[in-house]
Amino acid sequence: MTESVVPQIPQSPQAPQSSQTEALARLVGFFETISLADVGRIGAFYTDDADFKDPFNQVRGVPAITAIFAHMFEQVDAPRFVVRETVLQGDAAMLIWDFEFAFRKPLPAGQQCIRGCSHVRFAADGRVGWHRDYWDAAEELYEKLPLIGSLMRLLRRRGAVNTER
Repeated sequence: MTESVVPQIPQSPQAPQSSQTEALARLVGFFETISLADVGRIGAFYTDDADFKDPFNQVRGVPAITAIFAHMFEQVDAPRFVVRETVLQGDAAMLIWDFEFAFRKPLPAGQQCIRGCSHVRFAADGRVGWHRDYWDAAEELYEKLPLIGSLMRLLRRRGAVNTER
């Protein structure tokens, strides 16, 4: 298993905590209101060489990150992020979020929710230079799908500790 290394993006002496707080507020606002039309503005929030990783993708650069968000709008209906909590320390931030969406047919109808968090590091200019998403694809996505969901739930039950002894 390879170990993920979080790069240290130097914090500029001209970028005090208030600037990082403003950068975080801008990023949260962007995520909570993102639409397909906004995807083209990713470069205003991410550095040209930003690293991005989630359970399905590991990419570098604005064009690749833009493609991930555009793909999201192709795959699901009504995608929406609701940021529930943020933590900021220096140039690093955690965003705890719910991702609400609806599957496209033939997948199950109805509103869905994935709970996860993003760990980001801001560059000196206030844009994100590093972004890593954490969420449980098995619980939050695969278990909700026909066929594979049954298998995933069975595996979860088989791997769980029996606390009723």
